Amino acid sequence: MDIKSFALGPLETNCYVITNDNKAVVIDPGGDPTTVLDFLKKSGFELESILNTHLHFDHIFGNAALSEATGKTIYADDSGLSLMDTPLGDGSMIGIKVAPFKSEHIKIGKTEMIGLECNVLSTPGHAPGSLTFHFPALDAAFVGDVIFRRSIGRTDFPGGNLDLLKKSVQENIYTLPENTKLLSGHGPSTSVAEERNHNPFFNDMQF
Repeated sequence: MDIKSFALGPLETNCYVITNDNKAVVIDPGGDPTTVLDFLKKSGFELESILNTHLHFDHIFGNAALSEATGKTIYADDSGLSLMDTPLGDGSMIGIKVAPFKSEHIKIGKTEMIGLECNVLSTPGHAPGSLTFHFPALDAAFVGDVIFRRSIGRTDFPGGNLDLLKKSVQENIYTLPENTKLLSGHGPSTSVAEERNHNPFFNDMQF
């Protein structure tokens, strides 16, 4: 089991590749996926699926190219699909064009990916349909832009809601084991314990 990170696209979004045995899952290919494809090929991993934490352009820019190159399915929460018709989803807010792609709805709850248990958690607030993918065997949760080291995701975009984001973190992130690594869409990793103790956006909450 291993986790690799690639900074992709115009906002250097963290794209994660999780591997186990000879299988792999890619989370948030936010730019040209060539480096990811090269890694998979050289390492001999077979891609199983492509996951999106949410459907902002900087997390989905490489979806179409990666899916076309591998023939693998893209999974996201359907409740965020409305973003695809906005400048935040299609990339026009910064003058780029996200290639169209098809995605399958992923259900909230426990599932299995590449032989590992995965808890798919609903964590809206930064964007409609935001998801967190928690892999207990890896002591890791892939949280997208819901929470960062000592910060949180923006809530002033369409569909954003600060109260809802705080509720998502309190109910579905801070309830994970304290040693769980939080792997965000941008910037360094952190942990549940670190953010519960030091994130200034939750100073008013009791745990």
